[in-house]
Amino acid sequence: MKKYRYIIYLVVLPLLVIFLYFAGVIGYAMITDFQPEPVAEVELTGEGSMTTAPDTLTLVSWNIGYSGLGAESDFFYDGGKTVRMPQPVVEKNFNGIETQLEAFAEEAEVVMLQEVDRDSKRSYFSDQLDGLRSTMAGYSDAFAVNYQVNYVPIPFTDALGKVNAGQATFSRFTPTSSERHSFEGNYDWPTYLFFLDRCFLVQRVPTQDGKELVLINTHNSAYDDGTLKQRQMEQMKAVLIEEYEQGNYVIVGGDWNQFPAGYQGLPGFELPDSVDTSRLFVPADYPASGWTWAWDPNVPTNRSLAASYNDETTQRAIIDYFLLSPNVRLLDVSGIDAKFKYSDHNPVKVRVGLGEVEMEGELMEE
Repeated sequence: MKKYRYIIYLVVLPLLVIFLYFAGVIGYAMITDFQPEPVAEVELTGEGSMTTAPDTLTLVSWNIGYSGLGAESDFFYDGGKTVRMPQPVVEKNFNGIETQLEAFAEEAEVVMLQEVDRDSKRSYFSDQLDGLRSTMAGYSDAFAVNYQVNYVPIPFTDALGKVNAGQATFSRFTPTSSERHSFEGNYDWPTYLFFLDRCFLVQRVPTQDGKELVLINTHNSAYDDGTLKQRQMEQMKAVLIEEYEQGNYVIVGGDWNQFPAGYQGLPGFELPDSVDTSRLFVPADYPASGWTWAWDPNVPTNRSLAASYNDETTQRAIIDYFLLSPNVRLLDVSGIDAKFKYSDHNPVKVRVGLGEVEMEGELMEE
């Protein structure tokens, strides 16, 4: 009997404790699970200085990586070891992000950000959106939650903990509406309880010709085999086509987690032979012929987090860019080579024109 008692103490009881722990974590996650509406109005804070969109405007998109994924960082979910960087590093990165955004604010009418934390353990429970508002003075802003989990239990020895994050669009305009559109589909149970609830943020701005400029900030799925991204793209496609058919100007920017059409790779990046590439590239004719993919082939926008950044060895790729409807002209696009100093993404800047352009006394539509 004494022998069996030792077995209970040494084997059965630890297994029971582990079981109860995970059962409790999953139960708590189910009770507190974030379940957003398919379409929901989000709060607009502040007022932009412009009432209508000009014929020519500049936009920036940047995944700021919650200021926790700078050049020093690796990340456990991408093959690294680190769960969160020390607080001084996170604060240093955020200060650098603010400085970069101050430069953008001198020329950009719209700034679309992804992975903005508001109350997360990984960024020491700071409200980054509130901090950025002082930097982006003169802009209105809207925030759409896409990651709200009270306790992420992985890794087991150093849990990621609470995450509250999302996408923010800063605008020199005062949009007439700001809506969060939930992406359909998710991971299987119970995985989805601890992952992002992806979305795209849609804002409407009056234009000088009486139409609307539709601004969309997107952050598509990562860490899937491409199935979720395909469903998300089909869902967004219906919105894009409908808006364009109504005569509106449509601009989509963000972190697509896919390569742009025609992408050939960059030095330091290799696509494994075993990968089904058809699910890693956006279709060239998406959502229909005549739309323009705006990306800079010379500047990577994302890097691997398997190790800290090394300019010689780190794998890099392009997954952040813009999509323009046929009635929006691409004037210029440039990646900002920030060397991934403050985030695992580099910003992308685009300059566009709305509607027809007058050339040599004639009106031409591009």
